[in-house]
Amino acid sequence: MRKNLLVVFIFLMLMTSACGASQAPPATDSPTQAVTYSATAAKTETSPATQTPPAQASATSIPETPIPTNTVDCTNSAAFVADVTIPDNSEIPFGTAFTKTWRIKNTGTCIWGPDYTLSHYSGDRMLAQPSVPLDVTFPDQTLDISIELRALGAAGTQRGYFVIKNPAGLIMKIDNDSRLWVVINVPSAVAQSTVGIPVTGGGANFASVTCPFTTDAVKIAEAVTAINAYRAQNGLPAYAFNDLLSKAATAHANDMACNKLFGHNGSNGSTPTTRVAGSGYVAASATENVYGSYPPLSGKEVVDWWKNDKTDLRHNQNLLSSTYTEIGLGYSFYDNFGYYVLVFGVPK
Repeated sequence: MRKNLLVVFIFLMLMTSACGASQAPPATDSPTQAVTYSATAAKTETSPATQTPPAQASATSIPETPIPTNTVDCTNSAAFVADVTIPDNSEIPFGTAFTKTWRIKNTGTCIWGPDYTLSHYSGDRMLAQPSVPLDVTFPDQTLDISIELRALGAAGTQRGYFVIKNPAGLIMKIDNDSRLWVVINVPSAVAQSTVGIPVTGGGANFASVTCPFTTDAVKIAEAVTAINAYRAQNGLPAYAFNDLLSKAATAHANDMACNKLFGHNGSNGSTPTTRVAGSGYVAASATENVYGSYPPLSGKEVVDWWKNDKTDLRHNQNLLSSTYTEIGLGYSFYDNFGYYVLVFGVPK
């Protein structure tokens, strides 16, 4: 009976849509440089961003940090002081988000400011954002630098290396190296299926769900890892993982699971645009891939499906887009079906 229902279902769907390691990079900072759904098909939809009125200036608004002025002959150098968070070989469960903070000292004569940045250099990226600006730091002062990361990839030891660049884009020397690093141990990935909690806070933009769906952190992390590995193979930067976009994606994945939906419109009439807006993400543009199947696909399998889908080329185009910079992912399982929603966005 289930096979007959599946055949009918497929037919209907086809009719719809701290620090250290080997080989450090050269310290190149110069003293003279101052300064989609179906059992066998999925869908995608691009949605224009909603128009949001500009925020009113407030008397309590915090002005932007001014960029210090340095002399042309000032020097840049730093010393590692301590791992404030996540000491080397900390155990971080697979898929877990965490904040790594290093404390360093300005041992040069230049004043650091927001035109100095921390960025990923090599090793495991762990979903690091493209760059993090430094706070104003005078010579002989210490600075805590933090970056948001997520434990992904294969189980075992993961190492990510980061460098500080001056305003000219040159790498700063740190002690006798040029890198800061994070080293974590990720336990073997095990089934992470847990009872799901309905997403709240989206107002009328998020549908109300009541079924006993479950979610799976491993499937989500596997999919994000596969997406960014695919982008790296094609010479593209990794997508940053955004929790607000994930909130919108999860809300729709839950709605599809509980209400047996197969597309981009929610049971409450929501759309990708309204769900993204309801999450609090202010988008210049957003789009969405969805997929559902019985039995559920793994995170890597669903990415492979989107890559190879010939019925809607937008699935693969979204994975390799140079327009979008961030993604959010939701997964929901109910009544033997697994539903993925992948939301792409670029902020205003």
